[in-house]
Amino acid sequence: MISRTVKVGSPNGLHARPAAIFANAAGDYDDIEFRLTKGEKTVDAASLLEVMTLGAEFGDEVILSTDDDSATEALDSLATLIAENQEG
Repeated sequence: MISRTVKVGSPNGLHARPAAIFANAAGDYDDIEFRLTKGEKTVDAASLLEVMTLGAEFGDEVILSTDDDSATEALDSLATLIAENQEG
């Protein structure tokens, strides 16, 4: 398993537009399953609804992970989406 701990960079957190951008990008990797964790809750990173239910706010730390050890580049790309302001 590989993972990245990332601070949410969008002012309104992972809600609406930022969550949709992230979940769509995670879903583009058809053969790789990504998970997003905040606290004790872990969700499917490719599910917009599940990502939104995490309640990740600006500055919160989330953990993005996958069991596919060869997905380092994809993991880094998705981590960047979380860290950047997607509302601008």
